[in-house]
Amino acid sequence: MVSKKRRNKKKGSHKVKSQAAKPNAQPVKNPARKEAKKESPRRSKKGLIFLFGIAALFIASLPLTVPLMQAVLETNRRASCSQHMEAIGAALKKYRDVNGSFPPAYTVNQQGQKLHSWRALILPYMDQQTVYDQIDFSKPWDDPVNRAAADTIISTYACPSMKIEPTQTTYVAVVDARGIMTGPEGTKTREVLDGLSGTIALVETDSVNAVHWMSPNDIDFQTFIGKGTQPVADGHMGGSHELMADGTVIFITDTIDPAFHEALLTKAGEEAIEAFLMM
Repeated sequence: MVSKKRRNKKKGSHKVKSQAAKPNAQPVKNPARKEAKKESPRRSKKGLIFLFGIAALFIASLPLTVPLMQAVLETNRRASCSQHMEAIGAALKKYRDVNGSFPPAYTVNQQGQKLHSWRALILPYMDQQTVYDQIDFSKPWDDPVNRAAADTIISTYACPSMKIEPTQTTYVAVVDARGIMTGPEGTKTREVLDGLSGTIALVETDSVNAVHWMSPNDIDFQTFIGKGTQPVADGHMGGSHELMADGTVIFITDTIDPAFHEALLTKAGEEAIEAFLMM
């Protein structure tokens, strides 16, 4: 019995000693954590090097990326421009169906003064009846009485690629006796001997020849033939849109044969278009 008590006392004293020793015990250091702390600066340096590498690649790719983005944007602008001309072509057809002829290039008063453009005459057929009703066609387009209409922006008349005033347009007629738009008289369908699909009704000019959409001014034959020969800072690369009398929109390149271009403009020249297409 004595020996057991002694043993218990010894065990108890041992527990007290071990418990008392705990507060003074040193924490065991984790070698792996210490090693991780040593390696963290290296990892951060590698991360910075990686980020700098990505930035360098991005900067190096900019000369290639920017032209690509510009090309994509221009493709979208060119598509929008084509849609605008198609809408104008549809309005011309509706006007022709109602009035029996294409609209005149411009209207005149008794003194022969130009008053209004074909662009104003087809407004009702472009869902712009409200603007049309604001116009006093007995007075010039820029008369103060027509100020409200003149200040109106007609988005269909704007090519997205052109850097011009919001009320300006580059969709114009080629005013020439040989074409569809001859002047103050409208051309009847039966007069287009070359066929509607083979005759130009309207063209897209450059920003230098842009006009107010209500202006009765357009371009003449010489400007039409010289179209695309002078460098401009805007417009479509390599050419421009043209609207055929049947409402079809085509893209004419700047390298087109001038003789072929003239043949497309005339309404009764009876040129052999096929001969140009075979060249």
